Amino acid sequence: MIERTGKIRSGSGRPRPPTAGTRDGARTVEGMHAITFDDASMSVTDLPDPRPGTDEVLIEVAAAGVNNADLQQRAGNYPPPPGASDVLGLEVSGTVRAVGTGVTTVAVGDRVCALLSGGGYASLVVAPVTQVLPVPDGVDLVEAAGLPEAACTVYSNIGMLAGLRPGQTLLVHGGTGGMGSHAVLWAKALGATVIATSGGDRKVAASRELGADLVVDHRTEDFVERVMAFTDGVGVDVVLDVVGPSYLERNLQALAPNGHIAVIASGSGRTAELDFGVLMRKRATISGTTLRARPLAEKAAIVEAVRYNVWPLVADGRVRPVIDSVLPLAEVEEAHRRVRDGEVIGKVLLTP
Repeated sequence: MIERTGKIRSGSGRPRPPTAGTRDGARTVEGMHAITFDDASMSVTDLPDPRPGTDEVLIEVAAAGVNNADLQQRAGNYPPPPGASDVLGLEVSGTVRAVGTGVTTVAVGDRVCALLSGGGYASLVVAPVTQVLPVPDGVDLVEAAGLPEAACTVYSNIGMLAGLRPGQTLLVHGGTGGMGSHAVLWAKALGATVIATSGGDRKVAASRELGADLVVDHRTEDFVERVMAFTDGVGVDVVLDVVGPSYLERNLQALAPNGHIAVIASGSGRTAELDFGVLMRKRATISGTTLRARPLAEKAAIVEAVRYNVWPLVADGRVRPVIDSVLPLAEVEEAHRRVRDGEVIGKVLLTP
């Protein structure tokens, strides 16, 4: 769904003046437009055009994905890693306008999307070529901006770390969010059984439309009871968790023997008690990851794994970008409000 409405609203957060270059992700560059922010608001600002260095690609941005990490950075809770741009935005789609020395895998004019460590809320961005993916034929160039962050986060956690296999069962919390919606589509395409938690009738219906085999309304139902009934008391093999501490105990209860809990966000706090007896009896494992601050080599390996294991499913249509709305870059405050309110289904995108 594409929308062109919404008004700029004042916000809060620590000032982050834009930087001119980055080592890993996006280098803001003369004449381009980008979003900058201070304690009161965000605004469109003219900044110098970036130039690609060795093994880098200059992308004319078609759209940038909005992620909760952007809101956390603006609030001062998620600073960019050393060397990264202070401009918000962790993923973009667009057209290659220039390539740096050593780049042979993409060419000027190619339709691409890219994983960034910052700089996406702009009309131009520079990305490491190892974090650039082709946009498959048949995928809308604007909508492709909703893929890189979700695909790399989901696959690195439930594909690479948890090792989800066909025939296993995955529990996805937040089944209609930017990460959750992608996880449902990818796991179903893999051949897994998917249980999703969502809040309210609208989101429950959306999770069913995405293909979840069971949807639990976390506002009115106990997901542990529903999971155990659905799996005949066995539990799930993998949990993808965006809630964190308040769900730890119940995630363990819903987990099958030898299961894995992959924590990718901690919306409910930073600490929780853990019953090691349950953990050991179930021979369970728990992982927690972030993507943005990983070294270039690690992100390159994740992007390459996504290229071979997820991108064919995007190309044949089984995995697709799930887009809630598309707004102009100037309406960034409205985009952040929608994500903050938690009522979106899929991704909100910004177009320069």
